[in-house]
Amino acid sequence: MSEYYKLKICGLTRDLKKVQVAPHLIIASFVMLGDTQLIEKTADALVEKAKTLGKIDMLVCPEAKGIPLTHAMAVRLGVDYVVVRKSVKSYMENPITTTVKSITTKDPQTIVIDELDALKLGGKNICIVDDVVSTGGSLKSLEELLAQTGCKIVSKIAVLLEEGGYSGDDLIYLEKLPVFPC
Repeated sequence: MSEYYKLKICGLTRDLKKVQVAPHLIIASFVMLGDTQLIEKTADALVEKAKTLGKIDMLVCPEAKGIPLTHAMAVRLGVDYVVVRKSVKSYMENPITTTVKSITTKDPQTIVIDELDALKLGGKNICIVDDVVSTGGSLKSLEELLAQTGCKIVSKIAVLLEEGGYSGDDLIYLEKLPVFPC
């Protein structure tokens, strides 16, 4: 088996390193951080899809790999965005928290939204943006967290849907990413 997976997306090709993340599971590691061309092209493609979804007032993304994509999309859509953090920061007052177990992290993580960000989201139509959706656990946790802010989630968008976990029926994505049982 090759140690790389060749991803073709938005007219670009990227060789993704295969990484074992569990005793019987290898994934193709997709990291957008620092790949400006990939971020810009996928933002263009996702914004075109997002425009068909109705009114979006704000974007929300989990920290950290999806932040540059979310920023690029926000600029194109003319909206602001909120980043859900992975720990409580000292500046936060009355943070809202929940936990998430991701396929790419060893232990459950806390996800957090600051009270000021929660107030910005109240009553708004929200689109959740992420780089990769695997099992959907992170999405579910984000939805639980956002439910406490009074916003309405109108769409969920990702660059890639990893096969074998989340059904993807309510997710807009550009390409599927295979997993490799071992």
